[in-house]
Amino acid sequence: MDRVIAVAGPTAAGKTEFAIQIAKKLDGEVVSCDSMQLYRFMDIGSAKPTPEQMSEVPHHLVDMIDPREDFSAARYQKLAKEAISDIMSRGKTPVICGGTGLYLESLVYDLDFAGEPGAPEKREQYYTIASEQGPEALHALLEERAPESAGRIHPNNIKRVVRALEACDVGSPIEDINTVPERTKDYDIDLIGITRDREELYDRINRRVDILMEQGLLDEVRSLVGMGLTFDDISMKGIGYKELIGFLNGEYDIDEAVRLIKRNTRHFAKRQMTWFRRYDDMRWFNVSEYEDEQACLGDILKWLSRK
Repeated sequence: MDRVIAVAGPTAAGKTEFAIQIAKKLDGEVVSCDSMQLYRFMDIGSAKPTPEQMSEVPHHLVDMIDPREDFSAARYQKLAKEAISDIMSRGKTPVICGGTGLYLESLVYDLDFAGEPGAPEKREQYYTIASEQGPEALHALLEERAPESAGRIHPNNIKRVVRALEACDVGSPIEDINTVPERTKDYDIDLIGITRDREELYDRINRRVDILMEQGLLDEVRSLVGMGLTFDDISMKGIGYKELIGFLNGEYDIDEAVRLIKRNTRHFAKRQMTWFRRYDDMRWFNVSEYEDEQACLGDILKWLSRK
């Protein structure tokens, strides 16, 4: 079976560079798994790979969607699987890279956003709650609606929780809904988690926000607002964009906006770790425990060569 490599983990951990180096070593191409890097005109706040980085190996699903368009996980799944198929058809290795948990889930499992019994929009909404607010938030929703079902299902079993909520939506008992998504059979997938010690990760997040502001993030947001985008657009709900819209709307000063971006990014990184730790077969690499990133990369490549 064809092989796919996924590089996941919290924001600012250094996933992009590791994915590029893995792709270079294994004759691969990178497929973005980031809900913000898809959008055009949103280069700074999304921390897109630089032109220099993208010149090292081909990148897919970066800079391709107009931010005024609606976009969904279902559409991402379709585009990403097409890119993966194209890469494999040319004898190369797809390297998925990013921190959007729901997008990765759609590639690891055969999530059918359009299938019965629930409406596709509702199903995606449930997965989005788990991805953005954490599995506990989704489980709490089930506990409100069906305490007995919630008592039988572990909060980390997101797919089962979603099915139970769908059963509530259509008035069926959870036992009637047994089609929990299975691991995809389209390819084998090696899951690599990149992380750092919390103090170092949070420091990297704070410094990166300062750098993004220096690079002109506020001007980027002003430009997007000038294109007619508002907080109501999905693309503008990303961290960095929504806080600066608040500043532009006069809700607080620029120092408070920057503080909020840093705080919300740190909280997001914590939720990402909660999400990705659900994968029992994800092999974690803590960069903080290595002398340098090159030494960490060496261990990653050694682990990948085990097969």
